[in-house]
Amino acid sequence: MPKISERGCQMPASPIRKLVPYAEAAKKRGIKVYHLNIGQPDIQTPEVALEAIRRFDLKVIEYSHSAGNESYRKKLAGYYKGIGIDINHEEIIITTGGSEAISFAFKACMNPGDEVIIPEPFYTNYNAFALSAGVKVVPITSDIKDGFALPDISEFEKSITPRTRAIMVCNPNNPTGYLYSKEELLKLRDLVLKHDLYLFADEVYREFCYDGEKHFSVMNLEGLEEHAVLMDSVSKRYSECGVRIGALISKNKKLIATALKFAQARLSPPSLGQVIGEASLDTPASYFKEVYDEYISRRNLVIEELNKIPGVYAPMPKGAFYSVISLPIDDADKFCQWLLEDFEYQKQTVMLAPATGFYATPGLGKNEARIAYVLKKEDLKNAVKCIEEALKVYPGRS
Repeated sequence: MPKISERGCQMPASPIRKLVPYAEAAKKRGIKVYHLNIGQPDIQTPEVALEAIRRFDLKVIEYSHSAGNESYRKKLAGYYKGIGIDINHEEIIITTGGSEAISFAFKACMNPGDEVIIPEPFYTNYNAFALSAGVKVVPITSDIKDGFALPDISEFEKSITPRTRAIMVCNPNNPTGYLYSKEELLKLRDLVLKHDLYLFADEVYREFCYDGEKHFSVMNLEGLEEHAVLMDSVSKRYSECGVRIGALISKNKKLIATALKFAQARLSPPSLGQVIGEASLDTPASYFKEVYDEYISRRNLVIEELNKIPGVYAPMPKGAFYSVISLPIDDADKFCQWLLEDFEYQKQTVMLAPATGFYATPGLGKNEARIAYVLKKEDLKNAVKCIEEALKVYPGRS
């Protein structure tokens, strides 16, 4: 039998999706499964986007420009200017989701064997993108005790080697919900300039900042014009996860020109997706107000209820719609599988994402799980009740 590649064998399974077969089996047994494992909002996609799909009447769905339709890029530049990020359409490459933007950035900025420093826990697919590009992820561990704030800048400094090419943050953070402050980002800016690195920023949850906190973009860090690289997406902003449209943005002309060569190799981003993305830019402010209020309400409910459970600690997230929680268990992977295979409460159970898959350091996250509060409040309350009852009978409770 022919061998599978080493790269393929090393590719990590997604902690968000690897338990899907167990969830499907539970449903076949008549169990209702509450999906807190994946950031798939149940919020309705904006009507302007749905209307664009209904009105679509082209006779041929053609390739677009490899960087994306100019009309979309120009309109998108207007969106960024509206939130204080001064860019033009030539500094944007439209990508197949934010995932491709990250992949292009890694390949355009780093050689195989180079290193990117990322605070952990981090979005699990960063590992996959890095592996595909031959890049090594160097983790800097943040702590649940302080809500996963940015680790001390000295920890980053100690991890810089001759192969270090970039530091990456997700802000607001997936999986922790932590919102990095301007002060924290300024510290990263100074370090990046000192060592002549790139600063990658995944800002797809920009609109989801709570409790009066404001988002600050790396694109607005003075002096980082050649160093800052922004990745974005329509997926969460407009509840359009299946549209698969993102963007890679930088003022570094050489970087954009290099990334465009990778974009040309895959021909073009999805044409229909760009139509939807462009129309979505006309989403009224009232839509975001309703979504914001709904997420605040869901967050407060689920965090308050989780923290009532003995042995559970859920820090209050300041952004996105996730929280990494601590549980009184021996092994998160076992517990999350057990919930689907062996547990039910009134014909219900819950699907969580074990946090081990969000850490690069072996052994971390063993008693943590990520939750996504993307369900309606009644479902969230039922899901938390399932967790409470499960912990009463889980054989590996610590």
